[in-house]
Amino acid sequence: MTVLLVLGGLLALLALWVVITNNSFIRARNKVDEAWSGIDVQLKRRHDLVPNLVETVKGYAAHESATLAAVTQARAAAMQAGDDTHRSQAEGRLTSALDGIRVVAEQYPELRASESFQTLMGQLSELEDQIQAARRIFNANVNAYNTRIQLFPNSLVAGAKFTPRELFQLDSPAERAVPAIAF
Repeated sequence: MTVLLVLGGLLALLALWVVITNNSFIRARNKVDEAWSGIDVQLKRRHDLVPNLVETVKGYAAHESATLAAVTQARAAAMQAGDDTHRSQAEGRLTSALDGIRVVAEQYPELRASESFQTLMGQLSELEDQIQAARRIFNANVNAYNTRIQLFPNSLVAGAKFTPRELFQLDSPAERAVPAIAF
């Protein structure tokens, strides 16, 4: 009788641990999804800003059509990207293409002096900062989630139901390049 009570108690504790562990995975996964929505909002704001930026540059540097076409194509690809991995790659290409606009602006002092261009570039810079912040939050949540589901004995409960998530990285050459400083 005592053995049955002990076994029953151990089974109850095991069941309680499985429920608590499963619920912690769900909370962690929901935090990852919430953090992704923060990135998504900032990326949509950037996508909405790009056409205005292209039109402003077009007014001053019409013969820079290759750069403007690259930005427009990169924006379209980023908006159509499906899963997180493809989206990350497409957003990296958009970031690189937007760097092309910055290069064009260096060649046209009247464009740099334009109030609308300055406003749009200021907004773009602010959005890039917000995307970086949202990306850091997302990646921290993904790291915590992935660690939680991969640790033993949690991995026994996670099984195939909770799969690791990918970090969101914008691997544009511009992000990895060391900025040149001229005096």
